[in-house]
Amino acid sequence: MAFTEEFIALSSRVRNWGRWGGDDQLGTLNLITPEVVVAAASSIRCGRTIPLAIPLEEDGVQAGFVPGRDNPVRTMHAINESMDPDGDSDSFHTSDDHVAMGLQAGTHWDGLGHVSYSGQIYNGYDADTITSDGASKCGIHHLRSVCSRGVLLDVARAKGVELLDCPYSITAEDLDEAVAMGNVEVRSGDIVLVRTGRMSIYHRDGGLAYCLGPSGDGSNAGLSMSSVPWLHEHNVAAVANDTLAFEVYPSETDMLAVHLLHLVDMGLTQGQNWDLEALSADCAADGIYEFFLTATPEPFVGGVGSPVAPIAIK
Repeated sequence: MAFTEEFIALSSRVRNWGRWGGDDQLGTLNLITPEVVVAAASSIRCGRTIPLAIPLEEDGVQAGFVPGRDNPVRTMHAINESMDPDGDSDSFHTSDDHVAMGLQAGTHWDGLGHVSYSGQIYNGYDADTITSDGASKCGIHHLRSVCSRGVLLDVARAKGVELLDCPYSITAEDLDEAVAMGNVEVRSGDIVLVRTGRMSIYHRDGGLAYCLGPSGDGSNAGLSMSSVPWLHEHNVAAVANDTLAFEVYPSETDMLAVHLLHLVDMGLTQGQNWDLEALSADCAADGIYEFFLTATPEPFVGGVGSPVAPIAIK
């Protein structure tokens, strides 16, 4: 694959390999220092909590749209079973269940081993470190404590619409516009959440409609290549939005170039399928677009992605 000149220039401009040492496997999450967490705590004013994860259910957002990212299938393997060898009806009884699902089926983080190009993943590790056993480098289990100041950049509301057109390329200028509307400053170590309004389709019409989008072809409003240096220059620790593809789709030039620039070059953890609708309404109501955000993924050893149940605390 021959990359465009724009991609090559951006890769050179934003690449963080070696920035936190040759053995680093966290990338931009290193920007969440103890000082950043202490400062983030001042974003809690009234203690109101807003969950940002969608329910994990068989009729979830994947709807078979992305192969392998199966919606959760939960089954019971014990139903009120007695733990007493004699089956005493008054003894301790238990019910247990298990689940089969794609780790990136619902609200999730993409780990730094999720994508590669030119035979490499973040920090120059060989892509062959990803095997049938999982990620021996840059596995999602390294993300053991993801909490920082969160900032909502409500691009859809800043443009006065419920839902951005699909496809639509969110530019650096669009992010600046959302910053200005929210009267908020993006600081080093922040986790930035970008709202397109796409999750409103899921709430109204379900998972398949969410996947297909308003045009019915799966096109997506998402971050553009021009937004990549904006996130780099603002020292953003992680970024997530309310869509399936995260970046604009169909892609602008190189296939899913924003994924490659974020995850491989920058080491920027990226999230999809975050439900930002209630948060958007709350921020619009009180005019405060910052909050404390806790968003630590499930630590699947060797995983290249993981479900997360993020909570914004205001």
